[in-house]
Amino acid sequence: MLSPFRFYRFRLRLTPILILWGALTLLGIAALPMALAEKNAPRPADHVHGVEKCQECHTSGVDFAALAKQSDSNCLQCHSADTLRQGLAPGKKAAPSLAESELTAFAPDKPIAADAGMRFPRLYEKSRLGDAPNEMVLIPAGPFIRGTNERLPDEGPEHTLELPDYYIDIYEVTNLQYKKFIDDTGRRSPSHFRNRTFPPGKADHPVTFVSWKDANAYCEWAGKRLPTDLEWEKAGRGPEGRIFPWGNEFDVNKANTPVRWQAIGREGDTTPVGAFAKGASPYGLYDMTGNVWEWTDSWYKAYPGNTTESENYGERYKTLKGGSWFDCSFYKCGLSAPLYNRAFFAKRTKNDTFGFRCAKDP
Repeated sequence: MLSPFRFYRFRLRLTPILILWGALTLLGIAALPMALAEKNAPRPADHVHGVEKCQECHTSGVDFAALAKQSDSNCLQCHSADTLRQGLAPGKKAAPSLAESELTAFAPDKPIAADAGMRFPRLYEKSRLGDAPNEMVLIPAGPFIRGTNERLPDEGPEHTLELPDYYIDIYEVTNLQYKKFIDDTGRRSPSHFRNRTFPPGKADHPVTFVSWKDANAYCEWAGKRLPTDLEWEKAGRGPEGRIFPWGNEFDVNKANTPVRWQAIGREGDTTPVGAFAKGASPYGLYDMTGNVWEWTDSWYKAYPGNTTESENYGERYKTLKGGSWFDCSFYKCGLSAPLYNRAFFAKRTKNDTFGFRCAKDP
């Protein structure tokens, strides 16, 4: 069951540079009814990821090795120098990834409906949750399984740890909740907002284009804090160490993942938080797999007992957990859905796949 994952790793640090930037032009959309039409919907205008951006980068003669030597390079805001040095030579396209087969291996036998597995429409006019900080659940003290021995070295070795009680948000922080924060504090709005508000119909979608500092500031404003990667993983996997929030078998109808969008035959997008009722974790948390990557308070460091060296370990990059709706679509890099998966990025990084939820001490 685990073998398909052994050859897969979604590497955000290998994501082409130019997909993190680009001109963002919000489509003019009139007031929306409670449930908006899904048929033939275009790519959301607040997204920067897409095949076109990858092709721009990898056919334009970009010399990644040279960029890695430039201390003022914009690329170094998100990507480490060693990642750039290992990048593509000018004009050369990447070889197919071994993980490419995962989109095939986990795809359903036939296409699925755009709302398959969802209890709410993708877009709607009035918020279900409001703008107050999210409701939380108590994660009881006790042991949990962290990491895995089945995949790449930075995810292992698998080990058991004890954590005290803590609270964590049931949902990812939404656009409307984040708007309340920036309205109260005067903080700069995310780049997909227009006139300091979110795209129509997306009040309850997870906020994106937030840096680690933005996420941390929101949690502090709400009287909370960012969870550690330990807390995040326990809340997602439960005491028995599930691979996915709902169990050990992938299900395309239980989370907002790239495999799902491929099965629908549409460009990917965020979905309302909590839309996949059957995708909840053992503690009742939603969207722990997919939707958006979630910032944690933890530095990207080697696990206890891990002897694999990496210059990226240390207090340089923050860890993100959970995967998103987008997984390197140009290269078909597969799933980031397993809960032991982790990514690392510079704290200043913002894009359309990064969001967060908060935690709190008892």
